[in-house]
Formats: sequence, structure tokens, C-alpha cells
Amino acid sequence: MARRVVITGVGVLAPGGIGTREFWSLLSSGRTATREITHFDAAGFRSRVAAEADFLPELHGLTSQEVRRMDRAAQFGVVAAHEAVTDSGLDLAGADPYRTGVSIGTAVGAIAGLDKAYRVASHDGVLALVDHMYAPGPLYDQFVPSSFAAEVAWAVGAQGPSTVVSTGCTAGIDAVAHAVDLIREGSADVMVAGATDAPITPLTLACFDAIKATTALNDEPETASRPFDASRKGFVLGEGAAVFVLEELSAARRRGAHVYAEVAGYGSRSSAFHMTGLRPDGRELAEAITVALDEARLNPADIDYVNAHGSGTRQNDRHETAAYKLALGAHAYTTPVSSVKSMIGHSLGSVGSMEIAASLLAMEHHLVPPTANLRTPDPECDLDYVPLVAREHRTDAVLTVGSGFGGFQSAMVLARPDRRTA
Repeated sequence: MARRVVITGVGVLAPGGIGTREFWSLLSSGRTATREITHFDAAGFRSRVAAEADFLPELHGLTSQEVRRMDRAAQFGVVAAHEAVTDSGLDLAGADPYRTGVSIGTAVGAIAGLDKAYRVASHDGVLALVDHMYAPGPLYDQFVPSSFAAEVAWAVGAQGPSTVVSTGCTAGIDAVAHAVDLIREGSADVMVAGATDAPITPLTLACFDAIKATTALNDEPETASRPFDASRKGFVLGEGAAVFVLEELSAARRRGAHVYAEVAGYGSRSSAFHMTGLRPDGRELAEAITVALDEARLNPADIDYVNAHGSGTRQNDRHETAAYKLALGAHAYTTPVSSVKSMIGHSLGSVGSMEIAASLLAMEHHLVPPTANLRTPDPECDLDYVPLVAREHRTDAVLTVGSGFGGFQSAMVLARPDRRTA
């Protein structure tokens, strides 16, 4: 029989607050962390708003050498991992390091470091032929996203399986699912898993500007992220990380650990359709949801809350709405659905893990976070999207989903262990 895997530690670094408590305070109050970009001068861009994290690495225990060596996203991941391990109460120093692994997701890797290195080496883009002598020493690690997993492994003393999962905007879900598989199959006893991204850079912004995926609501940065709203104009870029400690259920119970939830089911599908486009019927996402429910041995009616991808683009919101109707049937109309991207923006690969964290906290507090800025619902998005204000709601099983460029569609079911049979 497959081992059952639970989450016993949570660490979050997000816009609007560093740490899990601050993250939940933002979400539960319906506040937004979106603002005018301050990381660089964005005056020449179509979209000039983002959800930035107010992060000073030295205040979170990173040395000057670590700050110089690590990309901003790697720093996020290490800080979130430390919080997750502390929260779990697990003594990794006393554990078998070869049975402890790491799985980290990312969409764009060390884009912040690469952007900065290119600007230096090219003299702010003036030189067509860059001078490598001006490139920083740690540039190799920034070219190789696997450095994220290495940094987290070094930070927590893990010498077991170590992996980076880069599947675009579903990476935060997929990396956790990979960690679950390693524990289930017996390759590891403990996994430190999650995702991190710091994509608020000129290069990233220019790419999304070109396809008009990001919002042009620059005069209203606090309300610019509007998933499922008729007035939405695209998503707001974000940044951050969420990392978890996962272990086998019986082991967690033996040591008296606090169990947030069991990772009960996971499904992933590809639309094989278009690099950025989505089929309007949502069938591939619906299939991923159905697979996740089947693995969890739960019926659609068992889902108490859906944590939506909810990016705030017209095609995604409608595609997602259609998928819920296909997969959940009539239950889709009576289930609360919300998008935390309305408050923390879209941090690409890492947001899937941040949404797992939001789902766990919703279960912890029996409180569904709202979809901020949802004032005029799109008539084609006709489900219960919990507008503006958080809602008290018994939450024992949550469906969280992700949708990414390239056609990636992932779904995960989180449930209290007693909601499932062994």
C-alpha cells in the first residue's frame, strides 16, 4: 500500500509580508499588495504595476556572501525553507540526511540575476557583443536553475533526492507532487518542497508587455488585479516563495507533529494546443481535476473550497470556469472559489506553492480568502468567487489548480487525513 504523505511545515515569503502569519493576515483581510513598480524604472513599459516583496535578506539570516552568491529567488527559497523546517518541529540534524530530499519549482529561474548581469556586461544594452569580463562570478549558478535546489539542500542539510521542476506556472504544484511521489515510493522519508520566483525584472515585463498579458491599469495599482471581473485587463506580476515539509503520515503522528493536510491527489495534463492560448471548454484542466479526485478517492461533492488559478486574463478565467463545471458538475455552483492572485499577484512558477499555502491556511482557520477587486463579475464567470470579503466556511478538503503557458494544467487535492479511507 502506498505511503500517505502529509504537510507538517509551512514557510512563505510573499508580497505584503514575510512569513506565514503575515501572509495569512493579508489574505484573510482582503488587502492587496499590488503597487507601482519600485525595483526599477518602469516608465517605458505598458504595465507598470506589480506585487513586490519588501525583502531585506540580511534581516533573515543570510550572510553577505550568500546574498552575493544567490539570486533573489534563491534567497526567497532558502528563507521560506528555514521557516517551514522550524514550523514542522522536525529535527533534520538528527535525521538521516540521505533520506531527506528537496524539490523546488520555478518558472523563470534566476531571471533577476541574469537580467542584472546582462545589463552590466552589455553596458545597459549599448554593447551588442557583451564583455564577459564584467559578468559577476556566480553567473554560472544563475544560468542553471538547479542551483535553487542545491541552495535549499545546503540550507537544511538534505543529501537525498534533489530536483528542480520547471513547468512554467504549474511548477509550484508539480514540485510538491514530485516530492509526494518520492516519499510514496520509498526514495525519501522527508521532503522539503515548494517553489520560488522573482520575475519582476525589465526582461520579464517586456516579454509579457509584448503579448499584452499583464494589466494596463497603471493608475489603480491597488485594484489592478481583478480575476473574474468584467473590467480586468490582464494579470499583475508578483514574486515570492512557499516551501513545505512533507513526511509520511504515520511518522508524523508518531512524533506528534501538527498535520496541516494530506496531499491526497494530484493530476496533470497538457492541452497540446497553443503556446499561450487555452481551449475554451477547459477539458484538459477538468481531466486533471478528475484524476486528482480519483487518486484522493473523493467525490466532487467532497470539495469544500476551490483555490483558483484566477490569473485575471479573460481566456484563463473563462477556461477555468468551464473546467470546474465539467469536473465538479452541479457542485461547482455551490462551492466557494477564490483567487489569491487578486492580492499577491502572479509570481509565475512559485504562485502554485503559495496557493497551496493559502489552501492549507484556509483549512486551518475554516476561512475562505476572498477574490479582491471583484465588483462586476464577468457574466461568463458565473460561479461563487467570494468577492471582496473572506468567508467563514467549514473547509476539510480543498482543490487547488494551476494553468501555464505551453498548455500545462495541474490540480491537487488537499484533505484532512480523516476525510479519506486508508
